Amino acid sequence: MTPEQPRYDSTADDAWRWRPGRWYAYFALVLAAAVSYVLAERDPWERTTIAVGLLLALVPWFVFLGRRVMGHDDSLPSSLAFVAGLVVLSGGAAVAAPASSIVLFALCPLCFMVLTWGQGLIAVLVINLVPAARFLLQTTSLSAILLFAIWATVIITFSGMFALWIDRIIGQSTERRELIRQLQATRAELAEVSREAGALAERDRMAWEIHDTLAQGFTSILMLLQAAEPHIGRDPDAARRQVGLAVQTARENLEEARALVAAQPPAPLGTASLDETVRRLTERLGDELDIRADYTVSGEPRRLAAGVEVVLLRAAQEGLANIRKHAKAGRVEVALAYEEGAVGLRVRDDGIGFDHGAAGGFGMRGMRERVGQVGGTLAIRSTPGAGTTITVEVAQT
Repeated sequence: MTPEQPRYDSTADDAWRWRPGRWYAYFALVLAAAVSYVLAERDPWERTTIAVGLLLALVPWFVFLGRRVMGHDDSLPSSLAFVAGLVVLSGGAAVAAPASSIVLFALCPLCFMVLTWGQGLIAVLVINLVPAARFLLQTTSLSAILLFAIWATVIITFSGMFALWIDRIIGQSTERRELIRQLQATRAELAEVSREAGALAERDRMAWEIHDTLAQGFTSILMLLQAAEPHIGRDPDAARRQVGLAVQTARENLEEARALVAAQPPAPLGTASLDETVRRLTERLGDELDIRADYTVSGEPRRLAAGVEVVLLRAAQEGLANIRKHAKAGRVEVALAYEEGAVGLRVRDDGIGFDHGAAGGFGMRGMRERVGQVGGTLAIRSTPGAGTTITVEVAQT
């Protein structure tokens, strides 16, 4: 037994997408760190109060506008307004207390979350502009300024490239998510089509089986009883003979019905071989119609694939049933030929024949489809007044 494979859930969150609660917690943690650092710096209380007030003002700004922009409102004006507020509040706090710049660890990712990559990169540059300007204005050392410029360039370049990489990953993830959703929808549609096709195929199979077995059996019983009726008073032995054949046919029909319900091989085959079964069917037809019915077998009889034997048996039954119902024949010839690499069946009568243009019954169509399913060929030759010959050949070693 193999372990069950994990199934992709198209309704689940993407692995790269943090849930809102995680972003809120991260934002709160960074903001708390910034406020704590500002308070620990011991700057003049006026500047500390201004810096802390501006930092805390980020909370309602994020709650009332930031969450809406991140969750539902993707319009550019709302996103730009939110980022502009971040720039003003964080910039004012940085002017009052440089330590408040720690909050940028939370604000910079937000810029890329609510804007495109290019817009987000510009926003990151702007939001870092005030802290950078304050540092440069307070520093007179050329080496410190140069070092700051180098580190700023490296950090901004890295941030931009990293954000671009993440943006492309998110884009690919979104595209693949949609492709997987479409594939799952297509798979569901194919499964439904397959189920409907299977149901239709099973319905056709049952229709063929009923036509080839029960319907033909009832037709034979009816014909035998009708043939027995004229002999009831004047020839009891002939009437009993016809009734006996009808009873025997009814028993065989019952066996066919049971086999059909149990999805077993056709009852006529049972443990008997195909050639014995076809011989019995031919002799039965001769007895029922009181005509000459010859059966010949050539080659060495052998067991065939179950599907092939069923197809040949049904073809023989259909051919003999048509003779019984329509041909008005005086002689019937059935031949089964076992050749090297193939097996053939021929059913011929000397009856009234038919016009090929009028021969489009369910039985003939079913016979053609059955033979085609096992890769065989079916040929029907008939001329009005000159009898009919049905030939089936199936390649079988």
